[in-house]
Amino acid sequence: MPENAPLGRQRKKRMHRRGGAYMKDIVYGANDGIITTFAVVAGVMGASLPPVTILLLGIANLLADGFSMATSNYLGTKSELGYMGRERGVEEWEVRHLPAEERAEVRNILASRGYQGEDLEQLVRLIAKNKNFWVDFMMSEELGFAPHDAHSPLKSAAATMVAFVLAGFVPIVPYLLLSAGSFAFFFAVLATGAALFAVGSLRSLFTGKRWSVAGLEMLLVGGAAATIAYGTGALISSLVR
Repeated sequence: MPENAPLGRQRKKRMHRRGGAYMKDIVYGANDGIITTFAVVAGVMGASLPPVTILLLGIANLLADGFSMATSNYLGTKSELGYMGRERGVEEWEVRHLPAEERAEVRNILASRGYQGEDLEQLVRLIAKNKNFWVDFMMSEELGFAPHDAHSPLKSAAATMVAFVLAGFVPIVPYLLLSAGSFAFFFAVLATGAALFAVGSLRSLFTGKRWSVAGLEMLLVGGAAATIAYGTGALISSLVR
């Protein structure tokens, strides 16, 4: 049983990494989906246009903006991976051809963390024994990269697109279930507010803020965007009529 325990912990860690690797893409995709779609809903309501217009513009926004955001994420992630690959190539070359200089850099990094004397020299020797780990160490400690946390560009894009569409559908649902425009808008406001707070609170996983503060912050941002959209729609409607 004790022999299997470390194996179980390793498997659990791998599952956590795979499950959480794209959480940031999901959260930010969902946030943008909710805010932009509700801004469309609020703008149409402010302009006093028929409810069917909300459905048409809302769904068009979901597909177009969702695809645009996903492709941007794909290209951005791919560029980041390419940059990391080039930097790793430089570190690998330096480890092979300039080992003394690289050991000195390892020594300086560890010394800045409080290691000294024989402990410091032993750590330098251990790190230098494993070339792959040595490169990983330099990528992380010198350049600030996390080599093993690289995302798949395609999976990042897919996570963003799915989250954007599903979360962005929330403000539209009342208009599919209810016929009255103002009544549906009331429930759209409630549903959107709840969704914004829930998804926004997940940002605490990355920002370090309290979940309640992160949720309230996103709720305020979404509310401001909706207010601007509603006011703009009402203003333009009054000018053209």
